[in-house]
Amino acid sequence: MAKSSGTGHEGYVVQLCDLCAQICNECAEECQKHDNEHCKACAEACRACAEACRTMAA
Repeated sequence: MAKSSGTGHEGYVVQLCDLCAQICNECAEECQKHDNEHCKACAEACRACAEACRTMAA
């Protein structure tokens, strides 16, 4: 994504990162509904991914 800088594709990078964050948040919400330990771990990983995506989009 760093190669997109200065190419005019920066908007796509932001859109892609925003979409990734949205998907990860939805996955986290769904996984959090379940009591299984692997589901809770998945929710935590998805939240971390969403935060990383938001950081890259900024």
